[in-house]
Amino acid sequence: MAGGAALFAPPASASSFGPISVRPDDIRYPDLVRGDNHRFVGTPDVVRLVGSTDQVVRAVSEAMRAGKRIAVRSGGHCFEDFVANPSVRVVIDMSPMNGVYYDTSRGAFAVEAGATLGEVYETLFKGWGVTLPAGAWPTVGAGGHILGGGYGMLSRRHGCVVDHLYGVEVVVVDASGTARTVVATREPDDPNRDLWWAHTGGGGGNFGIVTRYWLGPELPRPPATLLYSSLVWPWSGLNEAAFSRLLHNFGTWYERNSAPGSPYTGLFSGMGVPHRSSSGGVVVGTHFDAATPDAARLLADYHAALGDGVPLQPFVTGPTPMPWLYAASWRGGGDGDLIARRFKFKAAYLRKGLSDGQIATAYRYLTTPDYHNPNALFVMIGYGGQVNTVAPSATAVAQRDSAIKSAYQVYWADPAEDDRHLTWIRTFYRDMYASTGGVPVPDDTTDGSYINYPDADLADLRWNTSGVPWHTLYYKDNYPRLQRVKARWDPRNVFQHTLSIRA
Repeated sequence: MAGGAALFAPPASASSFGPISVRPDDIRYPDLVRGDNHRFVGTPDVVRLVGSTDQVVRAVSEAMRAGKRIAVRSGGHCFEDFVANPSVRVVIDMSPMNGVYYDTSRGAFAVEAGATLGEVYETLFKGWGVTLPAGAWPTVGAGGHILGGGYGMLSRRHGCVVDHLYGVEVVVVDASGTARTVVATREPDDPNRDLWWAHTGGGGGNFGIVTRYWLGPELPRPPATLLYSSLVWPWSGLNEAAFSRLLHNFGTWYERNSAPGSPYTGLFSGMGVPHRSSSGGVVVGTHFDAATPDAARLLADYHAALGDGVPLQPFVTGPTPMPWLYAASWRGGGDGDLIARRFKFKAAYLRKGLSDGQIATAYRYLTTPDYHNPNALFVMIGYGGQVNTVAPSATAVAQRDSAIKSAYQVYWADPAEDDRHLTWIRTFYRDMYASTGGVPVPDDTTDGSYINYPDADLADLRWNTSGVPWHTLYYKDNYPRLQRVKARWDPRNVFQHTLSIRA
């Protein structure tokens, strides 16, 4: 393997860390029983910090003997209460297992489940000059991110993360209640191949505890330099007509430029629209591979297409050259100043841009004077390209012909305001998909939702009146196969949560 494989050897089989058990009387406990979303704080009997696969097996075995429900955490970025649930008595914290190395025995790159994306990017790039087409937030744990499919700024050129997944090491529990380690790969003759397939987008907390991923054997090289640009159309100059034109332009451009062979596959861009009570406006941030032939003109044409027919000129930053690792590790701005992070996310895959009616609904919710929150926003993210060259059944990621991912986000600090903010985002989302029962039912314009942005409301008949079950929205026709994998590998339903696979 080019670039110095000998510099990074697999860790010794016996970890120098742990296991460590943190209980309620420990000063570390308050920090370990909640993740990034402070709406949910668990009360487990113990948090087990583990440093090796053997330690995970022992922790699971002890919990099984005691009859205690298990949950697993890597980076802690889950949007719902899958880990911080009152019924969970044992949390297995994977964060100490953060190794990233080239495994000569497998001929692939190994990533332990507790590694953050920032750690993965840095090690892969410094050691071998390669990367993964994964997410843009460096503190996200690889453990959960990969399981849901994983995407990021290089996905339009290199596909989802799971399109590069060679194998998984998983701690499973059999029908007798015995915990053991299984390795499953994509090799056609692997008797455990179905377990590998389930981890190519089947979501976390379903089949067992992944301790290690193998990716490759070849991984993509990132661009040496990205051109970063930002366009801002301030709310102070936007009326409904200009707003509508901007959102229409964004959607139309991605409908026309998301084919796998497009010269724009090296472009990653998102449109963020905060509530009008913010001091900002409609923002489009873009990273574009500087080595793309005629990159400057292509980027200028993209900017012109976004502003076509919009009377207001945007404030423009860049294009500014950024080296790859800096761009991949940059947290940027946003909600980081909040004292407490309480939030709710909703999402949808879009095969086409928003309809006129949806744009009018978005304008109404994002400008209503009855709601004030500068940290409430609607986002559209460019997708497609190489992602859409993979068959829907080849991995557990069934959505393989979308052009855009959309997200609805709201952040706040005060628990007393929970109802106000949750009502705003729930009714906003419901009204955006009013014609299909309040959710993005797969049809010619939308294609369900993304399991890495889990939303328990999709399983709530008060908010999903479509008659289409939550698992169809996430997995479509792949769900029956996921159920069969669940029945085989987790027959006791040890690994479960609100949106877990039901055998």
